[in-house]
Amino acid sequence: MSSKKNKKLTPVQQEYQTFAKIREPKRPVFQNCVRAFLVGGIICTIGQGLQWIFMKYFKFTQETAGNPSTAVLIIISILLTGLGVFDHIAQWGGAGTAVPVTGFANTISSAAIEHRSEGYVLGVGGNMFKIAGPVIVYGVVSAFIVAIIKITIKWLGGM
Repeated sequence: MSSKKNKKLTPVQQEYQTFAKIREPKRPVFQNCVRAFLVGGIICTIGQGLQWIFMKYFKFTQETAGNPSTAVLIIISILLTGLGVFDHIAQWGGAGTAVPVTGFANTISSAAIEHRSEGYVLGVGGNMFKIAGPVIVYGVVSAFIVAIIKITIKWLGGM
């Protein structure tokens, strides 16, 4: 809490804040970082293995093997979310599951599963896009801004 907020608190509230701060459990930061690193690394290693399989057995190039590998990772994470396994992995691995594309797929599919009782259009579709919408908009706007910057730099370099 900032010092301004502490000044506005009553003595009883300040006493409670101190009481709660003392009893708050300490987070094992190093252990959480190691777990996130392991889980994220395993997910990325599986993705790399899938890419190798697509290149070796399906004759994809290194550039084209990334898309089907990503699609398979997304399908696996959706299946694991539906079966309730991904939540256990995410609970143990923390941010390691959120960084790769599997975390986004989990978020979308769990929103769909959670709101399926409200119907397919308003429940499943509506709640999926409540989560996916901001991510898609941010990605499109960011790509547009980066492209404008790149074009401007190229244009200024050609002058």
